[in-house]
Amino acid sequence: MIVFRYLSREVLITMSAVSAVLLVIIMSGRFIKYLAQAAQGLLDPGSLFMIMGVRLPGFLQLILPLGLFLGILLAYGRLYLDSEMTVLTATGMSQQRLLAITLAPALFIALLVAWLSLWLAPQGITQMQLLLNKQDAMTEFDTLAPGRFQSMRDGTRVTYTETLANERTELGGVFISDKNRPRNGKDGGTSVLVGTTGVQEIHADGSRYLILKDGYRYDGTPGQADYREIKYDTYAALLPKPEVSSEIDDRDAIPTSQLLGSDDPRMQSELQWRLSIPLLVFVVTVLAVPLSRVNPRQGRFLKLLPAVLLYMAYLALLIAGRGMLDKGKIPMALGLWWIHGIFLAIGLLLLYWEPLRLKLAAKRAKSGGVLKHA
Repeated sequence: MIVFRYLSREVLITMSAVSAVLLVIIMSGRFIKYLAQAAQGLLDPGSLFMIMGVRLPGFLQLILPLGLFLGILLAYGRLYLDSEMTVLTATGMSQQRLLAITLAPALFIALLVAWLSLWLAPQGITQMQLLLNKQDAMTEFDTLAPGRFQSMRDGTRVTYTETLANERTELGGVFISDKNRPRNGKDGGTSVLVGTTGVQEIHADGSRYLILKDGYRYDGTPGQADYREIKYDTYAALLPKPEVSSEIDDRDAIPTSQLLGSDDPRMQSELQWRLSIPLLVFVVTVLAVPLSRVNPRQGRFLKLLPAVLLYMAYLALLIAGRGMLDKGKIPMALGLWWIHGIFLAIGLLLLYWEPLRLKLAAKRAKSGGVLKHA
């Protein structure tokens, strides 16, 4: 029991440290991407941390299996390097018993990953879709920042305001450039509005108007001398009415209960993918235990690179198999299970290879001694 607690603690502590580092790296990269979208006015900066929060379960469901895999390699590699595993082996600790002990923390991680994969991650993606739908329904003035040109509508509209006050309803030093739609195969030209001040008005029916004062409107086509200039005292522009869509079209957001009763091949492949992630935990545990065995003279990182490449090949095959399932290239009954079977067989081969090799060597030595005696 003492050995069990010691080994489990070593694995879980190392796994937690590795997973935390991986999570910071992945979330930092994704946060930079969302931050760039916020800088372009495509996302509300105030919702960035909420988006990252709902995406967290999706990150963890893929990070935890890799963290466990690396945690076993590093933790047991240190024990081999410090000769602690040699002492345990002398007291009867075999590779098979070490695997049995390691499967206990692996079971805990597998249950956690199953909860994330089957329930929490789809809910997080659903919340993210709703947040993005809400962002799409926001007007440009909801994400406008003073002193910065903001591109909207795929770059066909550029908005700028020098100042923004009174809960984003009063603007100062307004510039709006809007590219008109082509008409009769000709360039529709560009309209430019310049105003000293602007006020956003919301009517009772929900319609929004931008009221500009003391400014100019320019209409024309770039490169041609046919511009029209209009000076105005007051100019009212109708803003698009925001409509929040509640439609969720991402299959990753579909609840697992709905996938269970679906005959759609894409839904079935999604179900198999979600079930594969917890199963991945057990298979990589079988792989990691024999791969963690190192010679103290060689160092604990000798097998780390081949082990990581093996894990990447495993995950890449699962992703490729999911794509082939979507296209109907693999029978649904075969699904992704054959990939787990291949790597489970590799793990078992690595686990029993050393005892099998020693047994064969002993037989050869015995047979050689018999022939010599004869």
